[in-house]
Amino acid sequence: MAHLLRSRVPTWPPPPRGPSGHTQQGHDTGQQCYDLLVIGGGSGGLACAKEAAQLGKKVAVVDYVEPSPRGTRWGLGGTCVNVGCIPKKLMHQAALLGGSLHDASHFGWEVAQPVRHDWRKMAEAVQNYVKSLNWGHRVQLQDRKVKYFNFKASFVNKHTVCGVSKGGKEALLSAEHIVIATGGRPRYPTHIEGALEYGITSDDIFWLKESPGRTLVVGASYVALECAGFLTGLGLDTTVMMRSVPLRTFDQQMASLVTNHMASHGTRFLRGCIPLKVERLSDGQLQVTWVDLASDRKDTGTFDTVLWAVVFPVRGLPALSLVSRP
Repeated sequence: MAHLLRSRVPTWPPPPRGPSGHTQQGHDTGQQCYDLLVIGGGSGGLACAKEAAQLGKKVAVVDYVEPSPRGTRWGLGGTCVNVGCIPKKLMHQAALLGGSLHDASHFGWEVAQPVRHDWRKMAEAVQNYVKSLNWGHRVQLQDRKVKYFNFKASFVNKHTVCGVSKGGKEALLSAEHIVIATGGRPRYPTHIEGALEYGITSDDIFWLKESPGRTLVVGASYVALECAGFLTGLGLDTTVMMRSVPLRTFDQQMASLVTNHMASHGTRFLRGCIPLKVERLSDGQLQVTWVDLASDRKDTGTFDTVLWAVVFPVRGLPALSLVSRP
């Protein structure tokens, strides 16, 4: 068995080095050789690549965004920049501004009521800002002489990956050290009928051009509550469905304060419930059927959008057969 494993994973041949000591591009095999290859262009991967380049190493970053089932795609920067911290904070800020406008009249400001929100205008501003960060990350890599490949990478052996571009072009990239920083992506509960066909995730909510309207957020994670919070703050009818306790890994006293605060501002909660199926009605709305676990009673409701915020598995680990040791 050991012999078979060794035959499948060739030992690393040190690439030729130039006068500077950096690895040079391989001429016989067409492989491009580096001291460090980083797979994943998110916060961790970019920080690692830039730090290594600062220390004088020859570095490359391989990053590829698989479009979501809804077709949403984005640029360099990973979850935080594109579908996480940055757009979430901007939409929270939009919600807070709306709340301030509602309160302003009590402090002498003459503001026409009701205050209305334009989702399209907000989304355009948020998305343009995110795109400026995508460009900024590319410029930073270029300034540090880090090579960027918009490729989907897979391992050929422990020192070589095969990168495939959107157009199907392949390239072999080799490095003495390879860092895997692929992050995670939302998972659809595909065991629920209609979940994949009609639902969206946090990969999509920040890139919607039109308002999601009446929204059901399924999940008790911080992603679920953050999204539900700013949707309510923007004046949208928002319901959170959770199977068990909110924010399970957090302090439960704090979790209760969060959900109580949200409820006081208009977010509805369906506790101890799980969805069974999602159907599209003739008028375009989504009908969700769920069951109350305590009473075993089924119920239905109609929504414009169903947002799954259930779990974020790490990308690519099953293919590597890695064993996690805490």
